[in-house]
This record gives sequence, structure tokens and C-alpha cells, in this order.
Amino acid sequence: MSVSVTSPSVPEGWREDNKAVWDERVPLHVAGPFYDLDGFRTRRDDLRDFERAEVGDVTGKSLLHLQCHIGTDTLSWLHRGAARVVGLDFSAPAVEAARALAADLGYGPDRASFVTSDVYDAAGAVPEPSYDIVYTGLGALCWLPDLGRWARTAASLVAPGGFLYLAEFHPITETLDDETGTRIVRDYFTRDAQVWNEPGTYADLDAVTVHNRSVEWQHTLGDVVSALAAAGLRIEFLHEHDVSLFPRFGNLEVRDDYHRFPADHPRIPLIYSLRASKD
Repeated sequence: MSVSVTSPSVPEGWREDNKAVWDERVPLHVAGPFYDLDGFRTRRDDLRDFERAEVGDVTGKSLLHLQCHIGTDTLSWLHRGAARVVGLDFSAPAVEAARALAADLGYGPDRASFVTSDVYDAAGAVPEPSYDIVYTGLGALCWLPDLGRWARTAASLVAPGGFLYLAEFHPITETLDDETGTRIVRDYFTRDAQVWNEPGTYADLDAVTVHNRSVEWQHTLGDVVSALAAAGLRIEFLHEHDVSLFPRFGNLEVRDDYHRFPADHPRIPLIYSLRASKD
């Protein structure tokens, strides 16, 4: 089975630019209130309620977190009962921050280990050949130009009888106007690289930063599902959620710990999640 999609444009130096952006922002995320690491050391769980419900009981299982950033979600799964977690990220400062956080919580490398690697090279970088659960969280896929290669890599790391779980921002949100989310202003099917030059970070919009050029790609829902199916995984479910973790549109309101449209605004999916198993 093959996935037929138009090849995305890939600007020269995209990986180096993205790595410089993330490396610079790690200290801001470690010190700032967005991730609230002091609070995390107490509560030890930053997972969303739908993730906990959809992944289910992780007691005694091994879990690999691809593109783990500073490891808060990775360590949350350990706190919820996973026997062992491994986090992978291409930013060495992020991996060092995750290791430090794990040590603060009393977890040694036998329970929580973190490795620095490009996600496409994960199979050769992680300590075990496969895991009961391969997890990837919100805001990860947009940094990858080759969705098929990502899906094949992720699927190869799922143990027989295990599954991949993905939660991601819904691609429909990228087509709508930023203020109200009511008008289609961008092409849903574009696969051209989107080059941004923006200072700051989602965790601190006013932060002073030097490395501001980043490159992202938009992936349709159909492309994601098809890539995983082509990699040999069986889609168990695809769920859509009308909540966001940040004020994606100017009129979102905070209710019940999520950003939501006002009650009189037509709802659209802001996040999707899926689970795909290896038989």
C-alpha cells in the first residue's frame, strides 16, 4: 500500500534553523510559568483528560515519547504507572532539561531515559527495539516534511500488540482567520513549506530571541491516517475535540482548563487524537 501525496517543498537549512529556534527557547520554557516546572514537580502530571482516557492504563508498560521537548508529558506517563519511559528530541538542551527534571523527581535512567536524535533516526537512537506504546504529543508533526518516513519510523518502534497514540492540533485550524475562526483564508491542501520569522515563543510572546526563522509543514488529516495505515498500523479510532491548549483564535475563552469558542460560536475541531495498533 502506498500513499500518493505531492512532495512538500523543503528549504535548504530547514533542520538547522528549527533546531536553533528550539535550542534557544528551552531556557525560556524551563524558567517560565507556561510549563511551571516547580508546580510540575508537585503534581507530576500534565496530561490532558482525553489523552489519559484514550491511552488507558499504562501500568507496567514501556512508552516511547517522540519529540518530547523538556519531558513533562513523558514523565507524566511514568507517574501514571508506566514501567519505563524513553523520550527523544532533536534539541540537546531540551534533552538535558528533561534528564534534570527526571533526576529531580527521583527517576534514574532505568525508569526514564532521554536521547538526543532526529525523529527520523529514532530506531537507531533509542535503547530498546520496540515499545508497548509510542506516543507523540501536540505540536510535533508540523516540524516534519516527510510524513511517510515519520509513520514508518514510528510504526517500526511499536511492539507487536502495542499501539501508537497521537494527539495533534487539527489542520483545519490552519485554514481559518486568526481572529474569529469563521472565515477560510488559507489553503487546507497546501504542502509548501511555511517559513516564519517570529521572535518570542508560545510560552512567552514578548521574550527577546535571536534565532527566529523556523520552517513548518501542514499535514491534512487524510495524509496522517493514510501514512500510518501504509506503515502497517491498524487505526482503532480517530477522535476530534473542540478544545485547544492555547488561544489559537482571538475570541477563544478559557473554560474548564481549555481554550474554547464562546457558547454562541459554531464549534469546529481544534485538536484530534488517534490510536493505531500493531497486530
